[in-house]
Amino acid sequence: MNQSVNLPDTSLVMVALIPSPRDLDIARLLGWYRIPLKTAPKVIAVDHVAFYQPSAFPGGDRMLIRWLAPIRGHELTTRAEILQDQKDHPRAREEYFKLQLGQLIELPHPIPAKDWKRITFFYTTGERVKLAETINDLPVHDEERPVLWQALRERALKSEEYRAEQLPEEMIDPAILALLSGLTNGL
Repeated sequence: MNQSVNLPDTSLVMVALIPSPRDLDIARLLGWYRIPLKTAPKVIAVDHVAFYQPSAFPGGDRMLIRWLAPIRGHELTTRAEILQDQKDHPRAREEYFKLQLGQLIELPHPIPAKDWKRITFFYTTGERVKLAETINDLPVHDEERPVLWQALRERALKSEEYRAEQLPEEMIDPAILALLSGLTNGL
């Protein structure tokens, strides 16, 4: 349990993949995190981001969440502007969200993945982060789901990321989206 983290229960938290130790160093030292626009979640106007560290991390730092950070703002820019030492990168001209972060907060007890191995983005609450023993405890599947989705929708509209007609009234189940995507791609 991570109950000693100073995180309001009602905080909107985006769990996000932090691809490498270098990216975590950038978040910690430079105070920002990047998300490619083409793979970004619908809503990035949340309170905190919790970083999922995949197998690219060494030893005991892989397949877990150890760090989270408050989100102070965001902007849309290009990869070349964010990573100026990579101006010749194949995706240099692609658009990215650059999230400005507050100081990273280390969880008193990391949240291990257990059965989860591949994570890109999903939403949860501060309360679930504080109570989670594994990543399986983070997703909102119960009666809280409509409340979480409404809060995310309101936050997106308030931040003017989207217009109301661009956001569904209710969260669509990811399994249904995958099925629909497969049908439209000729599967």
